[in-house]
Amino acid sequence: MFNMISKIKKKIKSFIKYFKPDIKMTADIHLLQPNRRLIGKKIIITGGARGLGYAMAKKFTEEGATVLIAGRNEETLKNASKEIGCKYLVFDVSEFSKTHEFINSADKILNGANVLINNAGISLHESSIFEVSEEQYDKQFDTNLKGCYFLSQKFLERYLQENRRDGSILFLSSERGQHVDDVPYGLIKAAINSLTQGLAKMLIKSNIRINAIAPGITATDMTGQSSENLFAEKYSTGRYYLPEEVAEVACFLISDAAGCLSGQILVCNNGKSLNYRKS
Repeated sequence: MFNMISKIKKKIKSFIKYFKPDIKMTADIHLLQPNRRLIGKKIIITGGARGLGYAMAKKFTEEGATVLIAGRNEETLKNASKEIGCKYLVFDVSEFSKTHEFINSADKILNGANVLINNAGISLHESSIFEVSEEQYDKQFDTNLKGCYFLSQKFLERYLQENRRDGSILFLSSERGQHVDDVPYGLIKAAINSLTQGLAKMLIKSNIRINAIAPGITATDMTGQSSENLFAEKYSTGRYYLPEEVAEVACFLISDAAGCLSGQILVCNNGKSLNYRKS
């Protein structure tokens, strides 16, 4: 019954959209010129071959960092690494038995990784609890939470055992983690927020910072939004966001300029989440 209602709603939305005039919006984004502020950073980025992961890898490399991207598709990784000028490893974050091997390999390639970006993630775009199967639930939790949880564990074990300094872990949360939710994606992002602050508190004297960014809807393949038109009629800010915008915030958080920040979740949506608290 609920699935039928959901399908009807989607058809109505498509019908209305067909008869409405198209509105196009672009964004005048002022990106900072690279000034080599990430020299000395050796960065692992999961899900780094596409979307936001690609934008971060490109930005970090331009800022002087040595970057390694990881993902499931070797051909996509190979092409992205060539375009960006970075290294790559094939790795699926949901294959937990290979996590330790991956961290060791990445650390060796980078000659001592000191930053981990937990970017890999999926969304199956369910609209309510009634559209979620057990398989969908497990797939999202395995990739979006369990994967980054144990990847962070292995990264921290190696980092702390060797008494390294000035490290950083950055989690990819979402604006959906800022409010109550009934579907896996939102629940996971709320858990990511808790993990970010829990680790930051635990590691407060360990010379490693833990932060997260929580973007609004960003124009990537995962969201299905195009960077050619950022107009968002029902989004309170009126537009979607470019991955390059979010990459700028990520760059700041892992740079030495943010040396006094840990346990922070920076929401990148022009204050839209404030409306959640209001309602």
